[in-house]
Amino acid sequence: MGKNNIWSGCGTALITPFDDEGNVDYEVYESLLRRQVEADVDFLVPLGTTAETPNLSDEEKINLLKITKANCGGKPVLCGAGSNSTAGTIRNIRMLAPYGADAFLVVVPYYNKPTQQGMYEHFKAILEATGKPLVIYNVPGRTGANMTAETVLRLAQLPGIVAVKEASGNYAQISSVIKDAPQGFSVLSGNDDETLSLMATGADGVISVASNIVPGLMTQLTRALAYDDMTAARRIHYRLMPLFKNCFVESNPIPVKAGMSLLGLVRNNLRLPLTSATENTLDIMRQTLKDLGIWNN
Repeated sequence: MGKNNIWSGCGTALITPFDDEGNVDYEVYESLLRRQVEADVDFLVPLGTTAETPNLSDEEKINLLKITKANCGGKPVLCGAGSNSTAGTIRNIRMLAPYGADAFLVVVPYYNKPTQQGMYEHFKAILEATGKPLVIYNVPGRTGANMTAETVLRLAQLPGIVAVKEASGNYAQISSVIKDAPQGFSVLSGNDDETLSLMATGADGVISVASNIVPGLMTQLTRALAYDDMTAARRIHYRLMPLFKNCFVESNPIPVKAGMSLLGLVRNNLRLPLTSATENTLDIMRQTLKDLGIWNN
C-alpha cells in the first residue's frame, strides 16, 4: 500500500465552471482552486469526467491545467487524460505534459470493451510512449468493462503506474488489490460513499466529487481514517452520506454543480449533452445543504 505515496488522502475531482454564454469561467475556476487549497485537500484532479472534459477544447484543457498548476498551493496535480483510443490518450498526455501535472489519470477505454490483455497493453503502451506517471482508473459503470484485480496488480508491477482509482463498487475485488498491491502503489476510492469502508481496510484515499462542495469535511474524513480514528470517521461519514448519495441523483456533475450554484460558487451551467439540474434535483440539493448546515437561504 502506498502510505508514503503523494496519491493519498482526499483529492478533488474538480468541476469546470461555465459562464452564461457557455465559456469556461477561468476567474471562477481560480476561486474554486483557492477554496480547495484553503481547505487543505491533499491533491487536485482537473480534467476528469467531473470536469466535463469530453466537451472541452484542447485550448481549454491546457488553460485549465495551467491555472490549476499556478493555483495549487504546492499540492500534487493529477490530470485526466484518458480516452478510448490508446493513440489518442498518448496524444492527450503529450499535449498536456508541458504544463506541470505530476501524473495523469487514465481510464479503462470506454465503449470498445477491451479484454484484460487489451487493458494491460493499453496502459503499458501509454506508459512506454510518454514516460509519465499514471493513475489507472476502473469505472465499469461508465466504460462497460471491468478491470479485474489480477490486471490491476499486473499493471502495478510496472514502474510508473503509481495508483488505481477504483470505482467498480466491487468490495471483494478492491480488497484483493489493497491486500496484494506492491509498496508505493496507492489504491484510491472512486466513490465517496465507499471511502470509509475501503480506507478502513487499507486503501489510501479517495478521488472525491463531494469535496467540490465540502472539501474541509472530506479532508477531515480521510485524515481521521488515516489515523485510525474510527469514531470521528464514522461521525463524518454518516453526516455526509446524504450528500454522497444525492450527488448522483442525476448524472455527475449535474447535482454537484447544482449544489455549488446554491452556495453561490458557480453558475448552474453545463455543456450538452449534459443539462442543468431539474427543479427536483435542486430541491434535493437545497435540503441536503440545509441538513449539512452549510446553506440557510
